[in-house]
Amino acid sequence: MIPKDPVMLLSFLNLKLRDYYTCLEDLCDDLRVNQQEIEEKLAGIDYHYDKENNQFV
Repeated sequence: MIPKDPVMLLSFLNLKLRDYYTCLEDLCDDLRVNQQEIEEKLAGIDYHYDKENNQFV
């Protein structure tokens, strides 16, 4: 289960991306979460996925 709070979600995802996954798509597939929903939720707090750095910035 992933955090519902956007700030906690940001921290959770960046940690997972840094330590366990090479891209957001792999993370979403593995955790069975909708990538678009994740990106929209974090866009709401002005964070966007940076593919080159593999993190939300």
